[in-house]
Amino acid sequence: MKILNTLAALALTTAPAYAASGPFFSLANTNFVVTIAFVIFIGVLIYLKVPGKVAGLLDNRATEIQSELDEARALREEAQSILATYERKQQEVSEQADHIVETAKAEASRAAEQAKEDIKVSIARRLQGAEDQIASAQAAAIKDVRDRAIAVAVAAASDVIAKGMSAKDAGALIDASIKDVGEKLH
Repeated sequence: MKILNTLAALALTTAPAYAASGPFFSLANTNFVVTIAFVIFIGVLIYLKVPGKVAGLLDNRATEIQSELDEARALREEAQSILATYERKQQEVSEQADHIVETAKAEASRAAEQAKEDIKVSIARRLQGAEDQIASAQAAAIKDVRDRAIAVAVAAASDVIAKGMSAKDAGALIDASIKDVGEKLH
């Protein structure tokens, strides 16, 4: 309102322009006509309460801008809160991933140690099995040699006995052998 009054006062006190001719308070003077039109225009604006409406619109716009700023501030705070939450979650996930990697390394190390132990046990078992096979083969070879030696000795003894023994002595020897085998079986 003060602005309008100031503008009206300035318009009334302005010096006539060089394009104006004649006395200032004459309808032939263009400056006077423009000043009257301006004053009427200002009066119509005041009568229609345009300055109040403009001020109200500006106030409404200022209120809207303030509410948008408040909303933007609230959204920013919410975004910062969400960002902080996600950063915490990311940190937790990173820590969990580190823990999982450490656990996996420890388990891999334990599995490697267990595999080494299993290999040692397996090698020991195989060595023992090989030694057992060697001992068994050696025992079988010794038994085969003994059996062969016994067979040769029996054959040789049989030849010697057959050449030097009579039928009567051979019958007595067979009877003694049968008796000896019968005692051992019972």
